Amino acid sequence: MNILVTGAAGFIGSHFVRTLLGGGYPGHEGDRVTVLDKLTYAGTLNNLPVDHERLTFVHGDICDTVLLDRTLPGHEAVVHFAAESHVDRSVAGGEAFVRTNVLGTQALLEAALRHGTSVFVQVSTDETYGSIAEGRWTEQEPLLPNSPYAASKAAADLIARSYWRTHGLDVRITRCANNYGPGQHPEKLVPLFVTRLLDGRTVPLYGDGSHLREWLHVDDHCRAVRLVLDGGSPGEIYNIGGGTHLTNREMTGRLLALCGRDWDLVRQVADRKGHDFRYAVDDTKIRREPGYEPRRSMEDGLRETVEWYAAHSDHWGIRQGSGVRGY
Repeated sequence: MNILVTGAAGFIGSHFVRTLLGGGYPGHEGDRVTVLDKLTYAGTLNNLPVDHERLTFVHGDICDTVLLDRTLPGHEAVVHFAAESHVDRSVAGGEAFVRTNVLGTQALLEAALRHGTSVFVQVSTDETYGSIAEGRWTEQEPLLPNSPYAASKAAADLIARSYWRTHGLDVRITRCANNYGPGQHPEKLVPLFVTRLLDGRTVPLYGDGSHLREWLHVDDHCRAVRLVLDGGSPGEIYNIGGGTHLTNREMTGRLLALCGRDWDLVRQVADRKGHDFRYAVDDTKIRREPGYEPRRSMEDGLRETVEWYAAHSDHWGIRQGSGVRGY
């Protein structure tokens, strides 16, 4: 199979590509992969085995329809990771999120339709559902996004679904919980806190830290995406959970312990605008159909993540600020 993977110079997409090319996904040992990535601030070729004989890298924008028409032919599948994904950046300015996440997804869908792509996996987020006070979201829940980032991903999901319903394109949508793991850009909560704590600096905790998230190791997430690629059904949506629910304060405590730091480095800061209080997904569907089960425990996953950042401080430039406060 020839697979086009967008945004795979970033955290999650690169993990998917490295695992696939490394033989980690049964049945894909001979696949050829084309990575299309704009190489924004959150993407780097250091994330990819660029010299691998079955990898082709294309530097470009998913909004570039001419480039898409040159790149798409011959690819049986698209796995679409490319997105602007940092909530704080979307609050500061939403234009780039609408352009990439909405218009870019539509351009990619149209190109896939033109060139006879068999399967299109739209990788999305549980943030499209909004905030849930209790219980868990199923795939039938209405989309009620509360940030420009989440709204742009919800719009992309709806457009993707429309290409299945209207044109018969085999679109499969995944919505994952909060990812963490080695190699994540240091603007997100776990790497932001880890890199600052390892450097002996303070970390910002929004409000009282009671916001609750479900956590998913990047390896479990990518394995679930592969299962949907192989065994998902056209037009279906699949929630992907990690099974571990922690408040931001509880996560902070775990990271402090792993980094050998105390609470005196934690600074409570004003809450983010429109900050969702609680996320939790019901992933019964993906466990039942493709047969997904998370494998990475939070204890092992967080420890490995902290160890990775401790060993890669120069590569990730942890002493450089991102220009946007928070996570």
